[in-house]
Amino acid sequence: MIAKGAAMLARRLLALSSLLLGLLAIVPAPAQAVPIVRVAEFLADCPFSHRLPDDPIVFPGLAGASHMHSFFGSRVTNAHTQLNDLLNGATNCNPAVDKSSYWVPTLYRDGAPVEPAIVTFYYLGEGVRSDITAQIQPLPLGLRIVAGNAKATGPDSTTISRWSCLHAGHVGASKDFVNCPSGTMLESYLDFPQCWNGRDLDSADHKSHMAYPVNQACPASHPVPVPKLRQVIRYPVSGDPSHFRLASGGGFTMHGDFFNAWPAAEMERRVRDCIRPIIKCGADGRPS
Repeated sequence: MIAKGAAMLARRLLALSSLLLGLLAIVPAPAQAVPIVRVAEFLADCPFSHRLPDDPIVFPGLAGASHMHSFFGSRVTNAHTQLNDLLNGATNCNPAVDKSSYWVPTLYRDGAPVEPAIVTFYYLGEGVRSDITAQIQPLPLGLRIVAGNAKATGPDSTTISRWSCLHAGHVGASKDFVNCPSGTMLESYLDFPQCWNGRDLDSADHKSHMAYPVNQACPASHPVPVPKLRQVIRYPVSGDPSHFRLASGGGFTMHGDFFNAWPAAEMERRVRDCIRPIIKCGADGRPS
């Protein structure tokens, strides 16, 4: 009788054990937390869209009045583009919520246009003190900025952009084109100003409403800190720089135009969740 009871208890324990194992099998494992990288950043990858001799910031409404530009992001940008055109138009950016338009002078090699292989726009909280980073405000919807000097006659103090070689750091950076080894790519870096006057979405020279920080702080004339836009463009060319020119001239004339069409709520979220708390986020505006 005792042996029979023991056998029954063993069977029940075995059944209970099997039931518990089954329940554990269907309970999902806890999600692994994404490690936080302490860099104030979010980004947009926006490949080449189209090429036109238009500039809706510098020559609004005047089709063909500009040197040739290569456009990224918004697919609808032309000389007549207004903010609503961007907001309602198609984009090739990742994330697709970024309807902004970005453009630069077209690069030529021996007279043939060369479009970038990789185009990334980083929105950063660097360049100012950490207490100012914590106060950064969203870029206002409709803001227009031109960075760099398209009319430069040589590498000088107005040359904001830098040229270098992807995977060939030993070449160093320069204000003009550099000679990249075979198998690497020519790359351009350009930082836009990150201090806004708090009033104007544009100005007569398309620069005066913005300013660069001084001693890691925004000047009193431009008291509102906003994310720094860094334009990183990589071209599938290398070799003798004498074969290269920009539509605007030498490499030192590299400049960038930005017409902000991020939906206000999306820009605010990324500033709140990525820039102010100094967290590195991906294109989705989440920790990466």
